[in-house]
Amino acid sequence: MDETLLQLFPMPIRKLFEQAAGQMENLREIRIRIGSPVILNIKDKEYYIDGLGHVTEEKRKGISFTKEEIQDIISYICKYSPYAYKEQLKQGFLTVAGGHRIGVAGEIVLEGECIESIKNIRFLNIRLSHEVIGAAKPVIPFLYKKGEVYQRREVYNTLIISPPGLGKTTLLRDLIREISDGNKWSLGQTVGVVDERSEIAGCFMGEPQNKIGIRTDVLDRCPKVHGMMMLIRSMAPKVVAIDELGTVEDVKALKKVIHCGCQVLVTIHGESLEEIHQKSFLKELLAEKCFQRFVVLKRNESKEPVLQIYDEKGRSW
Repeated sequence: MDETLLQLFPMPIRKLFEQAAGQMENLREIRIRIGSPVILNIKDKEYYIDGLGHVTEEKRKGISFTKEEIQDIISYICKYSPYAYKEQLKQGFLTVAGGHRIGVAGEIVLEGECIESIKNIRFLNIRLSHEVIGAAKPVIPFLYKKGEVYQRREVYNTLIISPPGLGKTTLLRDLIREISDGNKWSLGQTVGVVDERSEIAGCFMGEPQNKIGIRTDVLDRCPKVHGMMMLIRSMAPKVVAIDELGTVEDVKALKKVIHCGCQVLVTIHGESLEEIHQKSFLKELLAEKCFQRFVVLKRNESKEPVLQIYDEKGRSW
């Protein structure tokens, strides 16, 4: 279990997780809810933790935390100064050292129609930073345009399509690293990342906690609509990367980036290439063939993840 994750918990809660650490290889998520047993997501299967720090599949043995204990965890994460983290909490999450992400839910305080703060936090979703160095290896050879090896070859505009939980952000992150650092197909080039929810770079106090390459610049917790053009004006990237394209405004901003001559790496929720073509807000973008590569992540009949790559004409390799 990552030491930076253990450091999130005050004593004696930390002791409990330290005891269980050896049984939590491949831990992906810790769900803490008031009045409910703590749930550990270990390799996509749910487990519980008992009062002695043992991992168990028996729900009846699972411990739960009181509202005071949940508040202690939040206070400890915020270094007992929650006001300093107010802006982050308003967005529903905190990013901490190690790149881990703490989702929060509770009572929302409104000022007019705007969220002013969140109080009485009673639900936590601790998502572990999940880097997979090398995840991009099967994809990267297909993303460069023709050119001399050991030169800076342009990247095809690429859309990564995947349902939740199959690793599209993990793939995007490693593609960014490969393109930024360079590889046997191309020299490295400048990449700009608009990391709206701190999931790609996992910045903590502005510093990326994940490996995203030596030529990568990040706008952390910045809306995609504003961030893409900000990066072009300020950092002059060759490639711009964003996660989870989802609105008409996102598409308009993305088209501006493409018209400025930048290449783009983009992810979107979806089950297939056919489904993406049915999304009304994407029709203009697809009709103009703004993407030349489509990477589709899905599960096969055995529920194992598989990867397919298509060109702009729908031909696969």
